[in-house]
Amino acid sequence: MSNTFKTINPTNEEVIQTYTHMTSKETEDAVQSCHNAFLEWKKNTPQQRASYIKKVGEALQNHRDELVHLMTNEMGKLLQQSKQEVNLCTQICTWTAENGPEHLKDEERELPNSGKGVITHSPIGVIYGIQPWNFPVYQVMRYTIANLMAGNAVLLKHAANVTGTALLLEKILGEVGFPKDLFKVLVIDHDMSDNVIKNKLVRGVTLTGSPEAGKVIGAKAGAELKKTVLELGSNDAYIVLKDADIDLAVKTCVNGRIYNNGETCVAAKRFLIVEEVYEEFKKAYVEQMKAIKVGDPTGKDAQIGPMARKDLREKLHDQVEESVKNGAKILCGGEIPEGKGFYYPATVLENVTSGQPAYDDELFGPVASLIKVKDEKEAFKVANSSRFGLGGGIFTKDEGKAFELAKHHFDTGMVFINSFGLAQPNMPFGGVKDSGYGREHGGFGMKEFVNSKAMMRLKS
Repeated sequence: MSNTFKTINPTNEEVIQTYTHMTSKETEDAVQSCHNAFLEWKKNTPQQRASYIKKVGEALQNHRDELVHLMTNEMGKLLQQSKQEVNLCTQICTWTAENGPEHLKDEERELPNSGKGVITHSPIGVIYGIQPWNFPVYQVMRYTIANLMAGNAVLLKHAANVTGTALLLEKILGEVGFPKDLFKVLVIDHDMSDNVIKNKLVRGVTLTGSPEAGKVIGAKAGAELKKTVLELGSNDAYIVLKDADIDLAVKTCVNGRIYNNGETCVAAKRFLIVEEVYEEFKKAYVEQMKAIKVGDPTGKDAQIGPMARKDLREKLHDQVEESVKNGAKILCGGEIPEGKGFYYPATVLENVTSGQPAYDDELFGPVASLIKVKDEKEAFKVANSSRFGLGGGIFTKDEGKAFELAKHHFDTGMVFINSFGLAQPNMPFGGVKDSGYGREHGGFGMKEFVNSKAMMRLKS
């Protein structure tokens, strides 16, 4: 196996850069240097750490244009969405800096007979993150900022096709004044990654990826008795009830399916529409999806760019064809265009039923599945029949009812009401079932990899 690999621009299929994998010794040295940085970093108070976290947000803005163009060149997202991603990461830094010390402060508890108890949230060491390509900056910052705030050190193995973004992030964080190698990128293959998980200096592992990858990484980390946080795939159901604002539902569900070229874990993918409004929704939805412009993500007119890699487009198309073979009907799209670039059109399927990839699996691209349901009860039955449980949505003019339905009937980690969104710095992010476990954001991520230590003075 070659020790080098290339990053490819998915818009024109040209080579961007060639990289060389780190050797075993280089990797071990990187883990050791990251651990050494942790020993220095953990001495800082949460308030001191927060001041550095704020600087990270500022540094991201200082390098925003460079990050934006590199992300778009490496994985094909629209320039405007690359800007939104960097801005979100700055918001995460700002929120964490402002709220982190409060979330991590010591907690006092009363004990019997006037005893005293104190709970402190101590950092544990080096946290190893294995991250995907679809949000090259956000996926990294999501776990990095929380763990640096907690006092941990961070290792990153990024997806190979966004290696340039990973190394640029390492450079940017290196300008902030952290101890050297507190945030360290590992340019390694899967075999070397297994050794990193086994390394005694690595205390926790976090992965964003597929359920299959989650099972592998979870098992390897579990064998070493190391905690994991897994944010995996999904097949989010967006339910359109009979009293929904159809215009709003259609517009939102189109955006929810094509955002980030359709390559988003927590995205609108299955659309469960009650029969009274199914035809009205379908007509408008297909009309708008047909009008979606596919093209160069650096231009002004494109609404979706190319998929990130050729193999990803091939897998998506195979899933569409397999679904059609098993009874699904293509209402628009569904054909690979000729020419350069890994493009795939906005596609809509109906007659989607169990036994089809469009119903059972995650379609990681701009393909929507329309499912007619009899009523609200059947909508939630179908929504929750999925093996996934990351996000979902409800459209109804009765907002109070929507929140009650979301609370009691949606078996997912997140629910959007009359809207579509990705992440909010002050709200927990994560899923259930095959979508993984653990939470990030909202203060939750700061405590995933800490030692909540009990200190007690007891009186007899």
